[in-house]
Amino acid sequence: MGYDNRYDASHIEVLEGLEAVRRRPGMYVGSTTARGLHHMVLGVFEHAVNETVAGRIRAVEVTLLEDGGVRVADDGAGVPFGSPGDDGGPGLEERLSHFYVWRSPLDRNRVWAWSGGIELAVVNALSARTTAEVCRDGVRWVQEYARGTALAPPAAAGTTDRTGTALTFHPDPAIFETVDCSFGHLAERFRELAFLYPGLDVTVTDERAAGAPAVQRFRSTGGARDLVASLTATRSLAGPEDVIAFGAEAPRMAGLVDVALSWSAVERRQVLGYANGRATLHGGTHEEGFLAGLAGAVTTHARACGALSATDPALGPETVGAGLTAVVSVKLDAPEFQCSTRTRLGGEQVRDAVEESVRAGVLAWLAERPERAARLMERWTA
Repeated sequence: MGYDNRYDASHIEVLEGLEAVRRRPGMYVGSTTARGLHHMVLGVFEHAVNETVAGRIRAVEVTLLEDGGVRVADDGAGVPFGSPGDDGGPGLEERLSHFYVWRSPLDRNRVWAWSGGIELAVVNALSARTTAEVCRDGVRWVQEYARGTALAPPAAAGTTDRTGTALTFHPDPAIFETVDCSFGHLAERFRELAFLYPGLDVTVTDERAAGAPAVQRFRSTGGARDLVASLTATRSLAGPEDVIAFGAEAPRMAGLVDVALSWSAVERRQVLGYANGRATLHGGTHEEGFLAGLAGAVTTHARACGALSATDPALGPETVGAGLTAVVSVKLDAPEFQCSTRTRLGGEQVRDAVEESVRAGVLAWLAERPERAARLMERWTA
């Protein structure tokens, strides 16, 4: 008796529109657990933050609502529902309803910001209901959605003297194992992102808490340097002046490298990587290039100052990484992520460019500060 294992077109199921997102949510947000839920919140936040790069917003407010919804609002110009906004991209209704590509060329800053996040249509499709609000030209516009489908066209809902875009979404309990966001987890992530976008005000509010709402506000002017200083404040024996920080254009990878690092007496290594503002939780070529460049710079300096001889083995990442706290942020014209949730960065050219930039930046810092460099050499070569 034979087994018929023929496979033809009759076995293929065609999914239209956003139906594919609801059928395979893990492909778009990574998980239907709290991890995927937080991925959605951060994705909406990143869309709002895009306006920061262009200088059109100063603040983003994220609110965990008492009814389980999440509201993300900015004070930008407001993205029109039916026509391209100030960024040249599609209108808000199209962003919420379709996957799309930009119709017009973008300046480099727009690409750097946009390419990090998930599409708003994914968030909309995985939400039981969504309310989009736009305040622009003195009018407040509102549109309601249910599981990705618009219930009616955008409608004027009164006048206003404010501007901005707000998205309130309720993750679908039929999709997610939990729709209960962690205020602590999100606040920590937003704190990191505030450092990556200097000058941006980020407010996170939890209205679910008993009594008065829990509120945290974040703002930084020093970028990656401030983030490393904050991370090492409770465990570092060094002062703020011992934070190494530099940024450099990297034509080899068509982007920018921004790095800050410091060492403490604690042996644990902490390297935080970001690509176009998105945390690369599973690492990638930028982190690999950073560690290789750091080890190369330290070894070169150690040989030049006599701390290592020409025949001594090179200092490796494990040695120079002990007690290290670092932030490695890259902004790329065309990032190559190795997974759909964009938590691991690829690209051999990124590894090479970051290694080159870090090697040059750390060598320059060590040469300019011989006394501090000598203390570090004793740490690794004693």
